[in-house]
Amino acid sequence: MALREVGIPHRLIALLVLGHVAFTGSRFTLTLHAVALHASPFAIGLLMGLIMVLPMLLAVRVGRWCDRTGYARPTAIGFTMLAASGLVAGLVPTMPGLYVASVLTGSGYMLAHVAMNNAIGQASPASLLTQSFSWLTMGFSLSGIVGPLVAGFLIDHLGHPAAFLFLPGFTVAGLLLLAMAHSHHSIAPRGAPAASESVRDLVLNDPLRTVFIVTGVLSMGWDLFMFLAPLHAVRSGLSATGASLVMGAYGVGTFAIRLALPRLTRDASLWRTLSAAMFMTAICYVLFPLAATLPLLLLAAFAMGLALGCGQPMAMSLLYVTVPASRAGEAVGVRSTITSASQTVLPLVFGGLGSALGVAAVFWIGALVMAWGGTFANRRR
Repeated sequence: MALREVGIPHRLIALLVLGHVAFTGSRFTLTLHAVALHASPFAIGLLMGLIMVLPMLLAVRVGRWCDRTGYARPTAIGFTMLAASGLVAGLVPTMPGLYVASVLTGSGYMLAHVAMNNAIGQASPASLLTQSFSWLTMGFSLSGIVGPLVAGFLIDHLGHPAAFLFLPGFTVAGLLLLAMAHSHHSIAPRGAPAASESVRDLVLNDPLRTVFIVTGVLSMGWDLFMFLAPLHAVRSGLSATGASLVMGAYGVGTFAIRLALPRLTRDASLWRTLSAAMFMTAICYVLFPLAATLPLLLLAAFAMGLALGCGQPMAMSLLYVTVPASRAGEAVGVRSTITSASQTVLPLVFGGLGSALGVAAVFWIGALVMAWGGTFANRRR
């Protein structure tokens, strides 16, 4: 690995955060526009599931590709696809157009996400690995606020197509930053993996498998909230701006907990912290559907952000200290496959359950899964 700078790779982090603004804004707008088109919960679940259907199938191959070729080309292609998704949805604002945009949104962001996570892990010295991913996830917290807020404001004042057409501007800025970052963070490709190496080796590694399981539960908790919260907010009578404020409160919660994360992990074990976070998430899932006014929804979303916000940086740090260095991109791909499967299957399942049982019941099913995850993590401490 050849690097021109040693330290936290802030340019790489800022680059991925710009892409995440476009991704979260697009996903939020897709949901609200589908609601405006009077789509059923199942149709909305299908729309959200399509975001990650290709990432679920291709993430491991993308990770291997990034190990061989570096991060610049996959990121550039991914950002271009992410920009194209906004153009498609803005120019063809119908359900078929939204389905196409959904596939482009998820596939494009997956390319950039796998490539840049791998690059950030490689560019960070071992002593700064946790800090680097803490910075990255704090950036995600901010982008999780900015994306829905910008989209909600544009929807209320200019309409859904305008929001779709504006969001690609963030990916254009990201492409410009990519050209600058590549000259400062030149990471040598590692070549193709040995013929005897397979994904099975990673999955059968007991410490890695434990990390992958925890990743799956945390991803389910995160994605279920991102799917259900805007739907619940709009059906509670909030405007698009009000729904975006709820998602913004969630982002503020994730940012706040990630600021405190170094102290939390210093005073308590990693697994104990993860277990407590999952149990707190389960409690939030029980209470969230009972909130029906903006102040209560803001408070509940903030609490949910506190609960879920600490999981991602700890899981990523565990992944990089456990996986062999030559297969880091592939391991990120496996993790992305797990999260993509969650984002593909769960919206369909929970969308169908929401149509049959109601949205509140889906929240409570999620609470049971998160409680199981907390028990699983507690046994590993």
